[in-house]
Amino acid sequence: MQTVRPYRAGDRDACLALFDGNTPRFFDPSERAGFAAWLDESTQPYLVILRDGRIVACGGHAIEAGGTVASLCWGMVAQDLHGQGLGRALTQARLDAIGATPGVASVRMNTSQHTQGFYAGYGFVTVKVTPDGFGPGIDQWDMVLQLPVLQLPARGAHR
Repeated sequence: MQTVRPYRAGDRDACLALFDGNTPRFFDPSERAGFAAWLDESTQPYLVILRDGRIVACGGHAIEAGGTVASLCWGMVAQDLHGQGLGRALTQARLDAIGATPGVASVRMNTSQHTQGFYAGYGFVTVKVTPDGFGPGIDQWDMVLQLPVLQLPARGAHR
């Protein structure tokens, strides 16, 4: 059974283990301290996915100043479970939460050359590529997704 729930402080070690399992291909070791600080200090929404009681994915989002832009933050899936739909479930849960936030018009994120195609499948468009941006051999791909604008009924229209 698979469950998505908010992150709890007791999930820290399991989330760091996910990070470690995805290093060095998806994350540079130098990023670990930043991720640990995010887990310890962030007040932004962060989710974990459990499968049979084991944390197998984690990721969050942040609403940036002004409230019109959101960012995907620190998304990862257990290395031994890549390709089993967990990344899709995690990304959809985060995009659903962002979409339910009034006023958010776009979602930014940065990822690597290894996963940029996955996010392009959701409609994210590459705006910048920085070779070795995360570390040696891990390019930084900055991407943006424009969210659909809700259509308000025309003035005087009835439901």
